[in-house]
Amino acid sequence: MSYESETFALGYERVAGVDEAGRGPIAGPIVAAAVILVAPLPGLNDSKKLTPTQRERLFYLLHREGNAIGVSSLDADFIDRVGIQSANYMVMIQAAAKLDPAPDFLLVDGFAIPGCRFPHKAIVKGDQLSLSIAAASIVAKVVRDRMMNELDRRYPQYGFAKHKGYATKEHLAALRRFGPSPIHRKSFAPLSQSPQLEFPS
Repeated sequence: MSYESETFALGYERVAGVDEAGRGPIAGPIVAAAVILVAPLPGLNDSKKLTPTQRERLFYLLHREGNAIGVSSLDADFIDRVGIQSANYMVMIQAAAKLDPAPDFLLVDGFAIPGCRFPHKAIVKGDQLSLSIAAASIVAKVVRDRMMNELDRRYPQYGFAKHKGYATKEHLAALRRFGPSPIHRKSFAPLSQSPQLEFPS
């Protein structure tokens, strides 16, 4: 909580960690979460360093313990229209804006957010260095994984429940066989580079 403590010392009271999940996949939404921790929670860590079972347990505890949590998502069509970087900024701002009570400062994983109305600090590898950002990374990851599991039921031929939309060998093989689905990101390679993978009209 060192970054949080430094921010409290500046006079801020409601400090939220913000992180996203789903920036890199070639299918599915990008999801962001913002979390104001009421107290440190044992076991919090970068979501990528936790098992699915550990993430689900911490997700439950984060909601049970009265922490303020905001979540937002933007779909593949929106990402294709504005680009992944703009979508990344926007989804983080939306997640922070959903917090109740509203935050007065944000700790953000990786980079500053242009146009954000909240004062904030970017922390490289923040999900490993700040408990608030780690909490946000867990919430965003669990929410997105659940969304991809639901999309797997709608489009079972792609294996979304397994690879969550990332460009695995299995996923790319399914793309070659079935073509893209409506939730694939047309602006991402290989879809942006392969005319044979054009979306059906």
